[in-house]
Amino acid sequence: MRKVLLVEDNADLAFGLRTSLEVEGYDVVVAPTGPDGLESVRRDAPDLVVLDLMLPGMSGYDVLRTIRREGFDMPVLVVSAKSEEVDKVQGFRLGADDYVVKPFSPRELVARIKTVLRRSQTGPSPAMGGVLRFDGCAINPESRSVTTDSGPVQLTGKEFDLLFFLASNPGRVFTRDQLMDQVWDFTYAGDVSTVTVHIRRLRKKLEADPVKPRYIKTVWGVGYKFES
Repeated sequence: MRKVLLVEDNADLAFGLRTSLEVEGYDVVVAPTGPDGLESVRRDAPDLVVLDLMLPGMSGYDVLRTIRREGFDMPVLVVSAKSEEVDKVQGFRLGADDYVVKPFSPRELVARIKTVLRRSQTGPSPAMGGVLRFDGCAINPESRSVTTDSGPVQLTGKEFDLLFFLASNPGRVFTRDQLMDQVWDFTYAGDVSTVTVHIRRLRKKLEADPVKPRYIKTVWGVGYKFES
């Protein structure tokens, strides 16, 4: 049974979502405040976190920032009434794997959770199997780990998925829309900036010089490619 942590201060909404998730077979833990949510992450080791942004005690942004800073890599699905692109970009920049705007139906949220969990568990299928090895970089799909000459690289689930997909197709250029389809499994209408944010974070973690990347190249006016 997969465990979902629901960090939501609206008691009625939390009750409805908890009921819907339990019907689908999930073990659900509810935390009504930001500090409670962090405590539950540390104590309960959930498989996925559903995180509201407007919380008492600590904002969802600060909760997400702390989760990633402390090294927790479980998927985080942000839910918020904030629908502006800048809010979504900020959420993804801090390490969110998905962003759902309120109001939404419980059915939509369950579908998003299933997709994110499936991706975090399996990742993209390797074209030929085994570890992808490049000059100074090794990507292991089985352990979902990345190592460079500088040592292990700590990635979130979605960062790994994006890197692995690009590295599985070295030299091939993908548009942001194509990457959304292949890596996220569904299309964010108007939210392809999500890809840009994840590329920026990958370069910061993977590249010796993110300004002059060695692996993840921008093809201006088109998209991105992995240079082998």
